[in-house]
Amino acid sequence: MAEQQGREPECPVCWNPFNNTFHTPKMLDCCHSFCVECLAHLSLVTPARRRLLCPLCRQPTVLASGQPVTDLPTDTALLTLLRLEPHHVILEGHQLCLKDQPKSRYFLRQPRVYTLDLGPEPGGQTGSPQDVGPAPRSLPIPVPSHYSLRECFRNPQFRIFAYLMAVILSVTLLLIFSIFWTKQFLWGVG
Repeated sequence: MAEQQGREPECPVCWNPFNNTFHTPKMLDCCHSFCVECLAHLSLVTPARRRLLCPLCRQPTVLASGQPVTDLPTDTALLTLLRLEPHHVILEGHQLCLKDQPKSRYFLRQPRVYTLDLGPEPGGQTGSPQDVGPAPRSLPIPVPSHYSLRECFRNPQFRIFAYLMAVILSVTLLLIFSIFWTKQFLWGVG
C-alpha cells in the first residue's frame, strides 16, 4: 500500500487517503483495509448483502444479520499512524451519517451532523445505463440549520454568553454612573 512509499495511507479502491470520517479504514476478515465509503457502496451493490468479497483477494467476509458495514472493525493501527481518533459512522439506508460532537471544557456545544449520499437504489434509475456519467465527488455537508432568535436562546452556550454580556454591561454602567455621581457629590460639597 501507499504507506510503504512514504505517502499517506490510502484506500486501495478509491485511492483517497484514510481519515476518521467517511474514509475510516475498516478491516475485512482477510485483514485488508478499505474505507467505509467503498465498503458501503460494495455492500449496496452486492446481491447477498450479508457477504462481502474482498476487492483484493476475494475472500468473503460474512456480516451478521442486519449488521451494516460500518460495524466492521476499525483499523485502529492505521488511525494511530495517522494520529486520528475514530468517529462513529453509521449507515442509514443509502446514506453514511457522522455525528461530530466537538469537545469543550466549559460549554455544551451543538453537535454537527454530516451525511454522505451513496446514490439511488440499484435498479431504481430511470435513464439508460450509457447516459449515466460518473457521480460528482461529494464532500461531507453539514445539515443546514437556520437559527431564529428563539432557537438561539434554547442553546445553553448562547444563554450563558447572553447572561454574561448583560452582567458585564450592567456592571460597566453602574461604575460609570457611580463615578459621575461621586464627582458631582464631592465637587458640589466644596
